[in-house]
Amino acid sequence: MSTPTPAQSQGLAQVEQWLASARSGQMALPELLDAAGRLQQAGVATAAALLYQNWVAATPSPFRHVACFNWGAILGDLTRHAEAETAYRLALALAPNFAQARLNLGHQVEHQGRVGEALEHWRAVYEDEAPASLGADPLSLRLHALNNAARLLESLKRYDESEALMRRSLALSPRQSDVAQHYVHIRQKQCAWPVYETFADVTHNHLLMSTSLLGMLDESDDPALQLLTAQRFVHEKVPKVTAAPLHRGRVRDGKIKIGYLSGDLCMHAVGLLTAELYELHDREKFEVHAFCWSREDGTPLRARIKAAMDHFTPLAGVPDAQAAELIAAAGIDVLVDLQGLTSGARPGILARRPAPVQVSYLGLPATSALPGVDWIIADRFVMTPDVLPYHTEKPIYLPNSYQVSDRRRAANAAPTRTEAGLPEGGFVFCAFNNNHKMSEAVWRCWMRILRQVPGSVLWLLADNPFAQANLTRVAAEEGISAERLVFAPRAQPADYLARFQLADLFLDTFPYNAGTTASDCLWMGTPILTRAGRTYISRMAGSLLTAVGLPDLITTTLEEYEQRAVQIGNQPARAASYKRYLAEHGHSSPLFDIPATVRDIEHAFERLALDARQKA
Repeated sequence: MSTPTPAQSQGLAQVEQWLASARSGQMALPELLDAAGRLQQAGVATAAALLYQNWVAATPSPFRHVACFNWGAILGDLTRHAEAETAYRLALALAPNFAQARLNLGHQVEHQGRVGEALEHWRAVYEDEAPASLGADPLSLRLHALNNAARLLESLKRYDESEALMRRSLALSPRQSDVAQHYVHIRQKQCAWPVYETFADVTHNHLLMSTSLLGMLDESDDPALQLLTAQRFVHEKVPKVTAAPLHRGRVRDGKIKIGYLSGDLCMHAVGLLTAELYELHDREKFEVHAFCWSREDGTPLRARIKAAMDHFTPLAGVPDAQAAELIAAAGIDVLVDLQGLTSGARPGILARRPAPVQVSYLGLPATSALPGVDWIIADRFVMTPDVLPYHTEKPIYLPNSYQVSDRRRAANAAPTRTEAGLPEGGFVFCAFNNNHKMSEAVWRCWMRILRQVPGSVLWLLADNPFAQANLTRVAAEEGISAERLVFAPRAQPADYLARFQLADLFLDTFPYNAGTTASDCLWMGTPILTRAGRTYISRMAGSLLTAVGLPDLITTTLEEYEQRAVQIGNQPARAASYKRYLAEHGHSSPLFDIPATVRDIEHAFERLALDARQKA
């Protein structure tokens, strides 16, 4: 063991002096707070927690509940949640109406998986119109309780209860953008239309301006609105980095190093699409790295993705600045962001520019407006010239479709119609996109299609019971009985793929088209009818249909979409001919020529990387 330096010895002596004072019962509260604060600033929070523990045990002060609260806060930060719970319970035993302690107790029991208790603690605070507090605004405490209860209920998919609490919170304080954002999206997930339902002093404009980028992709095909939404997020949430780009001054030679940055390299749409991409990279020219904070879900897909990497660097728990340093130190030439602004994104890494070439791909089929991302992989169908001014990224155009996929995806044998809950006869339309992608205009269009195709059914994903109830109610308004809507539960990938074989025609959503689902559908030989709009996300399925050789299934207006669906539904032989074409030619089409797509990506990356090396 090394001998402590004089400074360290002096510091240890000071800690021992404070601890002795705390144990004596004679230490004043201000002295305790000062000493604990200095220990925390010095990075020894464990010593600060020990100081509070000794003081609370020895000091018969009327302010013990304050010390217990601070003690619990430090223990919580140290992730010692059971001990933090004990500290907060002691604070409440001393001061039963101490609202801040009850709020934090809720967080500690949530961390330990006792969500019911957490909700009850928060309920006790938000149901009190004037919760007792130490220096805090009582309204802020109620809002804290309401918003955390709503967050937890949303994560538990108790959407109706969550929405009700969001409305209560916004009624108390209408300008909360984060709450308004979740309110909009939870209504989208429930197919609760109109999504922008105003109440109290909450205006349509405030809901629109608070909408997340994902929510805006569901709601609008206007590229300007999508850009403005992304820019607002970047302005409010992404740290401003003024330091020089981290990639500068780094020597890059030899093989071109590609880094994939993602939290979704697991059983997720991005992981499902990209597994073969990593495997097919030309190792004579390229070295492939993953920088990843994905969950370890134990799936064969996760193992396959990790095995396909030359180097795998886990970033879970690593701060953004340190993560960016790791990427820069690895000498990455091209950093591919597979996340964008989706859930779990880490734009703070990209903002530090650890690689000279930073590219957006797949995770966000729209502009991210991130200052660290200069390129986006696209094709000339998904990104037409008129939308380029609304993207902060420049396009890397692939000659066929923008999308890679996996030719090794495994499907089980098709179930029977009875096993799938379908009637024995009649045309089967399907729409397996997530419920939040469904708009009222498209849903009512689908109901008109069913009315005009006798005996047909619509096969859907049963994402949550609230969406199912709302969709069934609107169907009834359009004269469609519940029996003509068949809701399928979620299934394992092989069973989910098998379902497509029973459908006659997939009806796409708008403006948020199918992406991974469209690839799965066409791979399994089922045709897709889509409506292509102006934006990248509303043209994804059209890109796939063009590359697979079925451009006549692309429409551009809702009226044309409805007419085409009715025509195909009333002509089953036409649907069968599409299926026959896909069975005979689909897998050999440019859409599923994944080796060629990977070579096209590599050619673009090589050009950009060598250009950057020359300029360095």
